Amino acid sequence: MKNNQQRAVPSSMSAKAMYAQFPPLSINSIFHMFLMFIGFGLLVVLVTSQLNCSNFNFQSINISSTFSLIPSTTPTPTNPTTLPSLDESTLSPPPPPPPSPPLPVPPPPPPPSLSLSQESNNRNSGTGSKEFVKPPSANHGMDDKELLQKASKVPRVSQKTKKVAFLFLTKWDLPLGPLWEKFFKGHEGKYSIYVHSDPSFDATALPESSVFHDRYIPSKKVKWGEFSMIEAERRLLASALLDISNERFVLLSEACIPLTDFSTVYNYLMSSSKSFVEVYDKPGPVGRGRYSPRMRPQIQIEQWRKGSQWFEMKRALAIEIVSDVKYYTLFKRYCKAGCYADEHYIPTYVHIKSGRSNYNRSLTWVDWSRGGPHPWKLVRTDVTIERLKSMRHGDCQYNGRSTDVCYLFARKFFPNTLDRLLRFSKQALGF
Repeated sequence: MKNNQQRAVPSSMSAKAMYAQFPPLSINSIFHMFLMFIGFGLLVVLVTSQLNCSNFNFQSINISSTFSLIPSTTPTPTNPTTLPSLDESTLSPPPPPPPSPPLPVPPPPPPPSLSLSQESNNRNSGTGSKEFVKPPSANHGMDDKELLQKASKVPRVSQKTKKVAFLFLTKWDLPLGPLWEKFFKGHEGKYSIYVHSDPSFDATALPESSVFHDRYIPSKKVKWGEFSMIEAERRLLASALLDISNERFVLLSEACIPLTDFSTVYNYLMSSSKSFVEVYDKPGPVGRGRYSPRMRPQIQIEQWRKGSQWFEMKRALAIEIVSDVKYYTLFKRYCKAGCYADEHYIPTYVHIKSGRSNYNRSLTWVDWSRGGPHPWKLVRTDVTIERLKSMRHGDCQYNGRSTDVCYLFARKFFPNTLDRLLRFSKQALGF
């Protein structure tokens, strides 16, 4: 009780007693206290700012060290106006890496070999590669109108893998077929075969192993010296054009043989810049004498040409032939009675439309030395190694230069020549 009374301030304490207990501050004391307060505040501000700067630097270091482990995929953009002034060595970019050595340029392909000593190389040249797909059946089942319409719209440029289309215009079968089988063997994918025969010929009897199996096109009757021969030729061309990998087109008969191995033929044709259609101007009754004035003005007599029907042509020219209506119609109407369209239609057309892209010569050797309407037919005793070799040679132009290898095929050979042709093929023909 006593202690409580001592702690409590009596309510009756006078102001004088309180004044004596808490004397008033002097001006100097107040000034010193103010200075101390200001100084304490500045100290707090300084310490706080130092702590904030230390925390920021610590975070920056952590962030920098974290991203330095991740490889940068894009350069950090910089603003030249905000960069501090640095010495020249700092601003210089790193030296460029040394240039990569240039890739080796492959040598240009060699010109086509015209020798017959390459048979062993041919077997290793990939001509039988599995990448080549067997062409579809030649028996497309279309009539002439539909066939020609489709063929006239095919691409003018063949695929990367280019083939030679061998077009056989035959009366019946192929008596020299075994020689051609030997010629084609091992070169699958580089050739296509199309055969036009009498429509009554049963081609289904051919074995599946034959290169001529399933290669007979829908055919019609053909008579020598009539316009039906032109129709058959266009039928063959149109059928072959449906395969867009066919680039070169050779017309042959059942009496034709190859004069050299397949690779030499293939290289000779594929490397040629022009077609091989015999075209020449011949005065007299068997030349200009077959011209009909009713063909004017589309065809003038000065444009009338003659040549062998056994042609070889490029894809673009083949498309023009099957697409032609103008000149084809004129020949069908007016090339009759002593005018043989197979000797004049394509030569005249090529002269008018494609003269600069043609060599004006045939690749098929034939013997006209004995005269008459037909060339000489070779029998068994005519077939010798020396004679077969000599048939290839002549004096002609090839890709702007002279060459003595002018013929790749020959005719007319009787069926009884087959045994000697097979026996001499290695030495005389190269296969």
